[in-house]
Amino acid sequence: MRKLPLLALLVWLLYAAGCSLADPQPGNRNTNMPETTDNSSLNSGSVKLVEAYPNLAFNQPLDYRPANDDSGRVFVVEKSGKILVFHNDPQVQTAQIFLDLTSRADSRSSEKGLLGLALHPDYKNNGLFYVNYTNQNNTVIARYQVSPADSNQALLSSEKIILTFSQPYANHNGGQLAFGPDGYLYIGSGDGGSAGDPQNNAQNLGNLLGKILRIDVNSSANGMAYAIPPDNPFFGNQQGFREEIYAYGLRNPWKFSFDQVQGRLWAADVGQNKVEEIDIINKGANYGWNKMEGSLFYPSTASYDTAGFTMPVWEYQHPQGNAITGGYVYYGKSAPSLNGWYVFGDFATGMIWAVRLDENMKAESRTLLDTDYNISSFGLDQNNELYVLDYNGKIYKLVE
Repeated sequence: MRKLPLLALLVWLLYAAGCSLADPQPGNRNTNMPETTDNSSLNSGSVKLVEAYPNLAFNQPLDYRPANDDSGRVFVVEKSGKILVFHNDPQVQTAQIFLDLTSRADSRSSEKGLLGLALHPDYKNNGLFYVNYTNQNNTVIARYQVSPADSNQALLSSEKIILTFSQPYANHNGGQLAFGPDGYLYIGSGDGGSAGDPQNNAQNLGNLLGKILRIDVNSSANGMAYAIPPDNPFFGNQQGFREEIYAYGLRNPWKFSFDQVQGRLWAADVGQNKVEEIDIINKGANYGWNKMEGSLFYPSTASYDTAGFTMPVWEYQHPQGNAITGGYVYYGKSAPSLNGWYVFGDFATGMIWAVRLDENMKAESRTLLDTDYNISSFGLDQNNELYVLDYNGKIYKLVE
């Protein structure tokens, strides 16, 4: 495990992990955690990373998406506000700017900028896609359209603002976007920042912070640019709860993804001082923050009735890692031993692990790789092959 440069520690840990620099004390643990097994001995040593695009370099890449339009292209999101497009070929020489949002996205702090991209499920025919970016004080979810004259160029003038919500601090902005198997758009939002969720946003059903949101972007209602799916857990409530909320009690669900076979929604929630966690997101569930940090009570001296909280399916404690980066359940062909395993990593330590669940939701884990990378994201290409994004500018492919 490599030692992080001081700059990386200060930039990421103080913001993404929201950590204090004090040594964490032993926590008061909830006893209702799912059973887990660490099978590191299963590691064959055959899994490795190869540089996917040796001729390309990226500026703080945060997201990777296939075009899924039979063109063989992929899109890479850069934190500064650019989306690049290029052919998914290791010999590719250049990447073209697909969309430049540097004039709109405020990327001056470590967790702000252009954070997420999701192509409409019918992108091949309608050319619509959605982005998540921060301006000075808000998260913005916006829709854009590709140019009819050039499939490698999006129209900046086509922006349609779908949803905005305020960010009280500069960190914990979430950022992930993904369309679910149901066709709805899912949005990851952090708790609003600082440390410890001082405004109690994650447990407050009256705002959108510290949540997974779910909206219908193919419809509009009540003067909004979207509609609320009628099976959202708080649809039609009379208590003033935000109907966009799908799940809550999350600190900073930086990356989440759907299992393409089983349909499960896997989310990696970045921890505070002690624990990084993986959750299976269920409709209406409360994942405990800021009363729980993983399976530990927060603060460590507290004790709560956990009957209303959904516990992580897997977690690890600091200093094994300090800022979890969620990945994908793998179904490609380049690393067959990982078929059906959820692969994820840690930004701060560069570790890569895999987890899978049995029929009783018992988690089994494998340690895959100890890298020198600041793992900012994972991505799948059109063939379900898995890629690892290094915040320092390179992209790697997982192979055996």
